Amino acid sequence: MDDLSAVGTPVRTMLPILDVRNVTKRFAFGNESIAALSDATLRIEKGEFACLIGPSGCGKSTLLRMVGGFETPSEGALLMWGKPVAGPGPDRGMVFQDYGLFPWLTVAQNVGFGPAARGRPKAEVAATAKRFVDTVGLTRFADAYPHQLSGGMKQRVAIARVLANDAEVVLMDEPFGALDAFTRERLQAELLEIWARTKLTVIFVTHAIEEAIILADRVVVMSPGPGRIVADERIALARPRDPTSPEFNALRRHLSALLGGHHQWRQPRRW
Repeated sequence: MDDLSAVGTPVRTMLPILDVRNVTKRFAFGNESIAALSDATLRIEKGEFACLIGPSGCGKSTLLRMVGGFETPSEGALLMWGKPVAGPGPDRGMVFQDYGLFPWLTVAQNVGFGPAARGRPKAEVAATAKRFVDTVGLTRFADAYPHQLSGGMKQRVAIARVLANDAEVVLMDEPFGALDAFTRERLQAELLEIWARTKLTVIFVTHAIEEAIILADRVVVMSPGPGRIVADERIALARPRDPTSPEFNALRRHLSALLGGHHQWRQPRRW
Protein backbone atom coordinates (compact mmCIF):
# COMPACT_ATOMS: atom_id res chain seq x y z
CA MET A 1 0.00 0.00 0.00
CA ASP A 2 3.01 2.31 0.04
CA ASP A 3 3.38 2.28 -3.75
CA LEU A 4 3.13 5.66 -5.42
CA SER A 5 0.56 6.57 -8.02
CA ALA A 6 1.46 8.08 -11.37
CA VAL A 7 1.41 11.59 -9.90
CA GLY A 8 3.50 10.65 -6.89
CA THR A 9 0.71 10.62 -4.28
CA PRO A 10 0.76 7.69 -1.84
CA VAL A 11 -2.06 5.29 -2.75
CA ARG A 12 -2.93 5.00 0.96
CA THR A 13 -4.04 8.63 1.09
CA MET A 14 -6.76 7.92 -1.48
CA LEU A 15 -8.33 5.14 0.61
CA PRO A 16 -10.53 5.23 3.71
CA ILE A 17 -8.73 3.83 6.73
CA LEU A 18 -11.67 1.41 7.22
CA ASP A 19 -14.06 0.16 4.58
CA VAL A 20 -16.97 -2.07 5.63
CA ARG A 21 -18.61 -3.48 2.50
CA ASN A 22 -22.00 -5.20 2.74
CA VAL A 23 -20.97 -7.13 5.85
CA THR A 24 -23.30 -9.71 7.37
CA LYS A 25 -22.47 -11.73 10.47
CA ARG A 26 -24.32 -14.90 11.44
CA PHE A 27 -23.89 -17.01 14.56
CA ALA A 28 -24.86 -20.67 14.89
CA PHE A 29 -27.26 -21.62 17.70
CA GLY A 30 -27.84 -25.35 17.53
CA ASN A 31 -29.34 -26.03 14.13
CA GLU A 32 -30.22 -22.37 13.59
CA SER A 33 -28.23 -19.53 12.07
CA ILE A 34 -28.97 -16.11 13.59
CA ALA A 35 -27.95 -12.90 11.82
CA ALA A 36 -26.50 -10.41 14.31
CA LEU A 37 -25.61 -7.90 11.59
CA SER A 38 -27.03 -7.55 8.10
CA ASP A 39 -25.56 -5.89 4.99
CA ALA A 40 -23.60 -3.18 6.83
CA THR A 41 -21.70 -0.69 4.67
CA LEU A 42 -19.58 2.04 6.25
CA ARG A 43 -16.49 4.04 5.28
CA ILE A 44 -14.37 5.66 7.97
CA GLU A 45 -11.76 8.25 6.98
CA LYS A 46 -8.47 8.65 8.81
CA GLY A 47 -8.83 10.91 11.85
CA GLU A 48 -12.61 10.68 12.12
CA PHE A 49 -14.41 10.17 15.41
CA ALA A 50 -17.46 8.00 14.72
CA CYS A 51 -20.03 6.84 17.29
CA LEU A 52 -22.23 3.80 16.80
CA ILE A 53 -25.54 4.02 18.65
CA GLY A 54 -28.46 1.66 18.88
CA PRO A 55 -30.40 -0.60 21.24
CA SER A 56 -29.01 -3.83 22.69
CA GLY A 57 -28.79 -6.55 20.08
CA CYS A 58 -28.33 -4.25 17.09
CA GLY A 59 -24.82 -5.52 16.24
CA LYS A 60 -22.74 -2.54 17.45
CA SER A 61 -20.28 -4.64 19.43
CA THR A 62 -20.26 -7.34 16.75
CA LEU A 63 -19.23 -4.79 14.14
CA LEU A 64 -16.56 -3.43 16.48
CA ARG A 65 -15.16 -6.92 17.13
CA MET A 66 -14.98 -7.58 13.38
CA VAL A 67 -13.05 -4.34 12.82
CA GLY A 68 -10.76 -5.46 15.65
CA GLY A 69 -10.22 -8.81 13.93
CA PHE A 70 -11.82 -10.89 16.70
CA GLU A 71 -14.72 -12.00 14.48
CA THR A 72 -14.87 -12.64 10.74
CA PRO A 73 -17.74 -11.59 8.44
CA SER A 74 -20.10 -14.30 7.20
CA GLU A 75 -20.55 -12.26 4.03
CA GLY A 76 -19.03 -9.09 2.63
CA ALA A 77 -15.59 -7.57 3.12
CA LEU A 78 -13.89 -5.54 5.83
CA LEU A 79 -10.76 -3.65 4.76
CA MET A 80 -8.15 -1.49 6.47
CA TRP A 81 -6.17 0.68 4.05
CA GLY A 82 -7.59 -1.47 1.26
CA LYS A 83 -6.38 -4.78 2.72
CA PRO A 84 -8.65 -7.41 4.30
CA VAL A 85 -8.70 -7.46 8.10
CA ALA A 86 -7.32 -10.94 8.80
CA GLY A 87 -7.13 -10.85 12.60
CA PRO A 88 -6.22 -8.68 15.57
CA GLY A 89 -3.26 -6.32 15.21
CA PRO A 90 -1.56 -3.48 17.08
CA ASP A 91 -2.85 -1.01 14.47
CA ARG A 92 -6.34 -1.48 16.00
CA GLY A 93 -6.62 -1.11 19.77
CA MET A 94 -9.64 -2.12 21.84
CA VAL A 95 -10.80 -0.32 24.97
CA PHE A 96 -13.50 -2.11 26.95
CA GLN A 97 -15.83 -1.13 29.78
CA ASP A 98 -14.05 -3.52 32.17
CA TYR A 99 -10.61 -1.98 31.44
CA GLY A 100 -8.78 -5.31 30.89
CA LEU A 101 -5.68 -4.25 32.88
CA PHE A 102 -3.18 -6.73 34.25
CA PRO A 103 -3.58 -6.48 38.06
CA TRP A 104 -0.01 -7.63 38.77
CA LEU A 105 1.53 -4.83 36.65
CA THR A 106 1.91 -1.16 37.55
CA VAL A 107 0.35 1.61 35.49
CA ALA A 108 3.62 2.14 33.58
CA GLN A 109 4.07 -1.60 33.03
CA ASN A 110 0.51 -1.98 31.74
CA VAL A 111 1.03 0.90 29.31
CA GLY A 112 4.38 -0.47 28.16
CA PHE A 113 3.16 -4.04 27.81
CA GLY A 114 2.59 -3.91 24.03
CA PRO A 115 6.01 -2.50 23.08
CA ALA A 116 7.70 -4.90 25.53
CA ALA A 117 5.84 -7.88 24.04
CA ARG A 118 7.06 -6.81 20.58
CA GLY A 119 10.65 -6.99 21.82
CA ARG A 120 11.41 -3.27 21.90
CA PRO A 121 14.51 -2.25 23.91
CA LYS A 122 13.91 -1.70 27.62
CA ALA A 123 14.83 2.01 27.47
CA GLU A 124 12.43 2.56 24.56
CA VAL A 125 9.61 0.75 26.40
CA ALA A 126 10.17 2.93 29.48
CA ALA A 127 10.22 6.14 27.42
CA THR A 128 7.07 5.12 25.51
CA ALA A 129 5.23 4.21 28.72
CA LYS A 130 6.21 7.50 30.36
CA ARG A 131 5.11 9.50 27.32
CA PHE A 132 1.60 8.04 27.27
CA VAL A 133 1.17 7.89 31.05
CA ASP A 134 1.92 11.61 30.97
CA THR A 135 -0.46 12.10 28.03
CA VAL A 136 -3.43 10.79 30.03
CA GLY A 137 -2.47 12.73 33.16
CA LEU A 138 -1.34 9.84 35.38
CA THR A 139 2.31 10.77 35.92
CA ARG A 140 1.96 10.64 39.72
CA PHE A 141 0.44 7.16 39.52
CA ALA A 142 2.96 5.50 37.19
CA ASP A 143 4.03 3.05 39.91
CA ALA A 144 0.54 2.36 41.25
CA TYR A 145 -1.33 -0.91 40.66
CA PRO A 146 -4.83 -1.12 39.16
CA HIS A 147 -6.52 -1.90 42.49
CA GLN A 148 -5.22 1.44 43.78
CA LEU A 149 -6.93 3.44 41.00
CA SER A 150 -10.43 4.81 40.54
CA GLY A 151 -12.57 3.60 37.64
CA GLY A 152 -11.83 6.73 35.63
CA MET A 153 -8.09 6.35 36.18
CA LYS A 154 -8.21 2.70 35.09
CA GLN A 155 -9.95 3.74 31.88
CA ARG A 156 -7.23 6.31 31.23
CA VAL A 157 -4.61 3.56 31.64
CA ALA A 158 -6.51 1.43 29.11
CA ILE A 159 -6.50 4.32 26.62
CA ALA A 160 -2.78 4.99 27.22
CA ARG A 161 -1.99 1.31 26.62
CA VAL A 162 -3.69 1.44 23.22
CA LEU A 163 -1.84 4.64 22.29
CA ALA A 164 1.52 3.15 23.33
CA ASN A 165 0.90 0.21 21.01
CA ASP A 166 1.02 2.47 17.92
CA ALA A 167 -2.67 2.00 17.17
CA GLU A 168 -4.06 3.93 14.20
CA VAL A 169 -7.64 3.06 15.11
CA VAL A 170 -9.06 3.01 18.64
CA LEU A 171 -12.15 0.84 19.10
CA MET A 172 -14.12 1.70 22.25
CA ASP A 173 -16.99 -0.50 23.44
CA GLU A 174 -19.04 1.58 25.90
CA PRO A 175 -15.85 2.47 27.80
CA PHE A 176 -17.54 5.00 30.11
CA GLY A 177 -20.77 3.07 30.70
CA ALA A 178 -19.90 1.96 34.25
CA LEU A 179 -18.66 5.36 35.46
CA ASP A 180 -20.52 8.01 37.42
CA ALA A 181 -21.77 11.05 35.51
CA PHE A 182 -19.05 13.42 36.74
CA THR A 183 -16.19 11.04 35.85
CA ARG A 184 -17.79 10.23 32.52
CA GLU A 185 -18.02 13.91 31.55
CA ARG A 186 -14.40 14.50 32.54
CA LEU A 187 -13.17 11.49 30.55
CA GLN A 188 -15.22 12.52 27.51
CA ALA A 189 -13.41 15.87 27.55
CA GLU A 190 -10.03 14.18 28.06
CA LEU A 191 -10.68 11.71 25.24
CA LEU A 192 -11.54 14.54 22.85
CA GLU A 193 -8.35 16.34 23.84
CA ILE A 194 -6.24 13.22 23.23
CA TRP A 195 -8.01 12.59 19.91
CA ALA A 196 -7.45 16.18 18.73
CA ARG A 197 -3.77 15.97 19.67
CA THR A 198 -3.00 12.54 18.20
CA LYS A 199 -5.27 12.56 15.10
CA LEU A 200 -6.31 8.99 15.86
CA THR A 201 -9.32 7.39 14.22
CA VAL A 202 -11.91 6.47 16.87
CA ILE A 203 -14.97 4.20 16.63
CA PHE A 204 -16.96 4.50 19.84
CA VAL A 205 -19.96 2.33 20.77
CA THR A 206 -22.53 3.84 23.13
CA HIS A 207 -26.20 3.57 24.09
CA ALA A 208 -26.30 7.24 25.06
CA ILE A 209 -27.45 9.72 22.40
CA GLU A 210 -26.07 12.70 24.31
CA GLU A 211 -22.64 11.09 24.64
CA ALA A 212 -22.56 10.38 20.90
CA ILE A 213 -23.41 13.99 20.02
CA ILE A 214 -20.82 15.37 22.45
CA LEU A 215 -18.04 13.21 21.02
CA ALA A 216 -18.56 12.41 17.38
CA ASP A 217 -17.91 13.79 13.92
CA ARG A 218 -20.44 11.20 12.77
CA VAL A 219 -23.20 9.30 14.52
CA VAL A 220 -24.08 5.98 12.89
CA VAL A 221 -27.53 4.77 13.93
CA MET A 222 -28.26 1.04 14.05
CA SER A 223 -31.52 -0.90 14.46
CA PRO A 224 -31.99 -4.47 15.74
CA GLY A 225 -33.48 -7.61 14.32
CA PRO A 226 -30.98 -8.24 12.62
CA GLY A 227 -28.69 -5.25 13.11
CA ARG A 228 -28.70 -2.73 10.27
CA ILE A 229 -27.23 0.71 9.71
CA VAL A 230 -30.22 2.99 9.19
CA ALA A 231 -28.62 6.46 9.27
CA ASP A 232 -25.25 8.20 9.18
CA GLU A 233 -25.48 11.72 10.59
CA ARG A 234 -22.53 14.12 10.29
CA ILE A 235 -22.19 16.42 13.29
CA ALA A 236 -20.86 19.89 12.44
CA LEU A 237 -21.60 21.54 15.81
CA ALA A 238 -18.60 23.43 17.15
CA ARG A 239 -16.69 21.86 20.06
CA PRO A 240 -17.04 21.96 23.01
CA ARG A 241 -20.72 21.19 22.53
CA ASP A 242 -23.42 22.56 24.77
CA PRO A 243 -26.11 19.97 25.63
CA THR A 244 -28.51 22.79 26.52
CA SER A 245 -28.33 24.54 23.12
CA PRO A 246 -31.32 24.42 20.72
CA GLU A 247 -29.14 22.88 17.99
CA PHE A 248 -27.92 20.10 20.28
CA ASN A 249 -31.45 19.29 21.43
CA ALA A 250 -32.83 19.31 17.89
CA LEU A 251 -30.23 16.74 16.94
CA ARG A 252 -30.97 14.69 20.06
CA ARG A 253 -34.67 14.59 19.14
CA HIS A 254 -33.83 13.62 15.56
CA LEU A 255 -31.57 10.73 16.62
CA SER A 256 -34.09 9.58 19.21
CA ALA A 257 -36.77 9.44 16.49
CA LEU A 258 -34.46 7.37 14.29
CA LEU A 259 -33.81 4.93 17.15
CA GLY A 260 -37.48 4.69 17.98
CA GLY A 261 -38.74 4.03 14.47
CA HIS A 262 -38.15 1.56 11.68
CA HIS A 263 -36.40 3.59 9.01
CA GLN A 264 -34.92 2.82 5.65
CA TRP A 265 -31.28 3.79 5.11
CA ARG A 266 -30.81 7.54 5.26
CA GLN A 267 -28.05 9.36 3.42
CA PRO A 268 -25.62 11.31 5.64
CA ARG A 269 -27.01 14.62 6.84
CA ARG A 270 -24.94 17.47 8.28
CA TRP A 271 -25.99 19.18 11.48
